[in-house]
Amino acid sequence: MEDVREIKALIARQFASLSWPKGSTGNWSAFSSDFVDGATLYPAARPLRAQDVSAFVARMKSVAETELQSLEESILGTKIIVFGNIAVAVTACAMRENETTESRTVEMLLLVKDGETWRIAAQAWDRASDANPIPAQLLTNDS
Repeated sequence: MEDVREIKALIARQFASLSWPKGSTGNWSAFSSDFVDGATLYPAARPLRAQDVSAFVARMKSVAETELQSLEESILGTKIIVFGNIAVAVTACAMRENETTESRTVEMLLLVKDGETWRIAAQAWDRASDANPIPAQLLTNDS
């Protein structure tokens, strides 16, 4: 259960680092520090274009400077499976952009334990919609 608590704390830290009020910005160093070197991110946009963490952060900084004055991410539910030094986490989240536009996503993380620390090896996400709703079992926390 300690591993699950640590992974939930990592996920909460990730979402907090990508949330900011008007007049502020994301905590890019906190966001980046939870990834292993060489980690790959797979955003929802298609066609599929894998990104490394630094490219993702650069894009987010640019968007935060131009069109995204505020972002609030919140966790709706998380499922975590741990086996030894590897884990997967599936997290449903809600986002509010510029205090008005709301959306939801499902994020999937591949995690590895490095010494005593859990880190993200890969992350992918997709947008929820009426045609692609978040599964009900993800809207609870029973990991």
